[in-house]
Amino acid sequence: MKKMNKLFSLIALAAIFVLTGCIDETFPESETATQEQVSASPTAFEASLRGIPAKMVEGYLVYGEQTHETDMAYPQFMLAQTEMLGDMFPGGDPGYDWYQSYNVLNRDFGDNTYFAYLPWFTLYKFVKYANGCIAAVDLDDPNTSDDIKGMVGQAYAARAFDYYMLMVLYEPVENIYTDVSKVKGLTVPIVTEKTTGEEAKNNPRASHEDMVKFILSDLDLAEQLLSGGYVPSSKSLPDLSVVYGLKAKVYMWDKDYANAAKYARMAINLATQNGAAPMTATEWEDPTSAFSVATSGWMWYLHYDAENMRNLANWTGWISPEAQWSYAQLYLPCIDKSLYDRIAPTDFRKRVFVHPDRYKYYNYKTSMGSTWLNDVAPDYCALKFRCVSGDCNDYATGGASDVPVMRIEEMYLLEAEAVGASQGIEAGMALLNNFMQTYRDPKYNYVNKDNNLRNFQLEVLTQERIEFWGEGNAFPNAKRLKPDVIQNYNGTNAPTDNYKINCEGIKPNWNLVISIYELNSNRALRGLNNPNPTKTVTGPTPVNEFAPGNN
Repeated sequence: MKKMNKLFSLIALAAIFVLTGCIDETFPESETATQEQVSASPTAFEASLRGIPAKMVEGYLVYGEQTHETDMAYPQFMLAQTEMLGDMFPGGDPGYDWYQSYNVLNRDFGDNTYFAYLPWFTLYKFVKYANGCIAAVDLDDPNTSDDIKGMVGQAYAARAFDYYMLMVLYEPVENIYTDVSKVKGLTVPIVTEKTTGEEAKNNPRASHEDMVKFILSDLDLAEQLLSGGYVPSSKSLPDLSVVYGLKAKVYMWDKDYANAAKYARMAINLATQNGAAPMTATEWEDPTSAFSVATSGWMWYLHYDAENMRNLANWTGWISPEAQWSYAQLYLPCIDKSLYDRIAPTDFRKRVFVHPDRYKYYNYKTSMGSTWLNDVAPDYCALKFRCVSGDCNDYATGGASDVPVMRIEEMYLLEAEAVGASQGIEAGMALLNNFMQTYRDPKYNYVNKDNNLRNFQLEVLTQERIEFWGEGNAFPNAKRLKPDVIQNYNGTNAPTDNYKINCEGIKPNWNLVISIYELNSNRALRGLNNPNPTKTVTGPTPVNEFAPGNN
């Protein structure tokens, strides 16, 4: 890509925080309310709490200025996870695909790169802000109201999600390309509102078991605090249904399928009770609002405010090829052809990706007009994410979008796999077929003649990859299942040889590397980093063959 992959400059490093160096002060006093302020006015705490979703879409969150274009807070993970899956390719100029290092393996992905630095410090910045909100309230104070307790519950849920993301991205999965034996079963250091600066300097990677226990304890407390009558004013922070959904996701990663199924169903029931429903075909295809304006089934979503958003570091500008103010118009994000081919013609989701026959295949709706779709949009170009109000030119209008974090569809698909794994494939297939036939494709009918659990799990994963293309939510389940990644096949739309790689199990870069700046500050991590996956696989891999392993 153009002008990227450079090492950090000393000047830039001097301007940014290091995790262990910012623990002593739980959070800047100007950004969170104190206990005294909370007691005097609950609105002070509510204002601080709103900072959590605001930080999650803050452009250049880590550096504070335009340094690297993947510094996009939460949306960077949506793109990174989709690229790691191999489900997204640039149909335009690959040089503008700043996220391609998550997709290919020939670019530097080691501990001294942006791709080690930004994911780590983004998520720990989220943790730090949640810790500040948690520390501001004494839950044992009799003057603490149920509303304040409910808001603290939201902060605990947000922190649990942050650690879930860290666990999924940094807990290594075995593969044939890198040796993870030294770090197998390790996640990341746990930093709470009580962690001191000295403790942070010698803070080991928590084991898988300890991290799951910690996250579930946060979610248990969030559940308790959100059950006291507090009614959230918006879906920009987790409510009780999201807490159940997060429990389902954590149990799924832990392969505790019975509890995953239990909490997915609880999330569905409560969200449905609150008016949630899966998105319709009309909502998927609306050229003025599809995946840019929240619908009832978006259980948790973020929002860009026009007043403080950036023209380049915003979600719509990165994911919508119709947006004419940022990078998507240049690299033109497309779905992997093999995944597109898995979508049945009777499944309306196929219509948000451009068929090679264009208007002969379907009467596509685009705010850019038919000439653009015929002459500019490449085959398989993604029309899933639209500019707000169809405004493709003004980023302050078209980019002031909502951003999904959890949709009810995720719970339906998660429940289907979890039930199949814990109660029998027939029960899981019934749930999958019911969801698909009711909400996506009336002619869908999955049959597993061999009663093979893995084949069923991979079918659910395929539907998740289609459903959450561009959102990234399928990645944790893929990493858990190790489905193989095939990007070089006959007819592939991978644009260049470095994208044309086939990996057995997982790509080795699915295990992110910890930044050298954290390693240098936390002595407990030294010698315990995830292995560098750079150049472990070289493209092109022979068509339909796996790259040879190194172990």
